[in-house]
Amino acid sequence: MKNLTVLKFVCLMLVFFAWMASPTESAAQEIVHDEVDEMPVPPGGIEGLTEYMIKNLKYPKQARKAGIEGKVLVSFVVKSDGSVSAIQVTQGIGAGCDAEAVRVVENSGVWTPGKQGGKAVATQMVLPIQFKL
Repeated sequence: MKNLTVLKFVCLMLVFFAWMASPTESAAQEIVHDEVDEMPVPPGGIEGLTEYMIKNLKYPKQARKAGIEGKVLVSFVVKSDGSVSAIQVTQGIGAGCDAEAVRVVENSGVWTPGKQGGKAVATQMVLPIQFKL
């Protein structure tokens, strides 16, 4: 009897998590592409992104104090309207660096969206952000 109750609970939790993970109506309307004819471009191009990172990336005090250096890989989607969404760290180094990398990507502005067949489409991106003392 106890095993049946546990099994019911597990099934209920699986249904709940599947429901929570299901895409929203607006997300379901836009297919995210890994490869496109024209990749998204940040505001000001690569030079603009570099300048933005130099001015806005703040080395976390905790990481600086601990002497932590390294590369954080941030995955995100540039939607067809140029907005940035679904930001997540795919490789981190901790000590506040991961959160700082997410913050700068989140505030990077409106990008020129990627294009497939001449049409603006949502595009998956990965940006490496280097933390070096």
